[in-house]
Amino acid sequence: MKKFSLFFILFLLLGVVLAACGSDSDDSGESADGSEDWVENVTILTGGEAGVYFPLGVAMAEIMDEHVDDVSATGIASGASVVNSNELNDGQAEFALIQNDVAYYAHEGTHMFDEVVDGFSGVFTIYPETIQIVTLADSGIETVEDLEGKRVAVGDVGSGTEANAEQILAAHDMTFDDISAEWMDFGDASTNIQDGNIDAAFVTAGTPTGSIQELAASADVSIVSISEDKIAQLEEDYPYYTREDLDADTYESFDGTATTVAVQAMLIVRDDLPEDEVYELTKSIFDNLDSMQNAHERGNDLTLDTAQSGMSIDLHPGAQRYFDEQ
Repeated sequence: MKKFSLFFILFLLLGVVLAACGSDSDDSGESADGSEDWVENVTILTGGEAGVYFPLGVAMAEIMDEHVDDVSATGIASGASVVNSNELNDGQAEFALIQNDVAYYAHEGTHMFDEVVDGFSGVFTIYPETIQIVTLADSGIETVEDLEGKRVAVGDVGSGTEANAEQILAAHDMTFDDISAEWMDFGDASTNIQDGNIDAAFVTAGTPTGSIQELAASADVSIVSISEDKIAQLEEDYPYYTREDLDADTYESFDGTATTVAVQAMLIVRDDLPEDEVYELTKSIFDNLDSMQNAHERGNDLTLDTAQSGMSIDLHPGAQRYFDEQ
């Protein structure tokens, strides 16, 4: 009887050991392949629902959700670049869309950042984001200087658009004190221009921008040009600005051309996501570029050849490994 009891105890102990060896993960979150802290619930911060970030970010989340095992991804609206940088740094989300200039400023702790915000790395750049100063064709606003004393939307508080508006006004020896500044997203700005509540709006987004398309469908719009000398000054002061020309085909009722500046939209990821996970998530996007193209016209701009153009910060090791293999 004692021999049987001893044999039974040894059998139970062996079962426990085998079960532990065969487990896919332990309390630390380490998976069977040795990778640690795989994040199952992934959030992608985008921008306002009327901009370009939102449809592209939602498309990325859907791709990740469908094509990467053990990941449930969601794209959500947010306050865009500056807000997204801070929230990733604070661990509030895993991925975000932001402007390349804002990413650089965050890592340097300059301009709109009072301290270094560097808890994230780059994944890829996507498309040029055009700074569009939008108004109605009959508003009488033809130059940046004409904005003085006018009611002007400058983007959400803490957004990249707000930063662009501040920098462009500064190049013209103006500040927010010289205008009647209103902080609102692109959709609200479009509605308020149409209703006569504001006179113009700064919109930093890929073209065509949904909110401006909606406005142009019901009223004649104008995009204010920036003069050549001011563009040169902006390019010198802020190396991530590039000249951008818009033609009459950009919007339905836009009858003319405009010369302005642009930055690059990019995807960033929290530093502490595992290399293997970021590799798989990055791969899933490039394996399904058709879904990005279907989400918005600017999805066509994402290619392997241009995915590091204008990259202003270091790549995450997972993204770096993916590109190194291509």
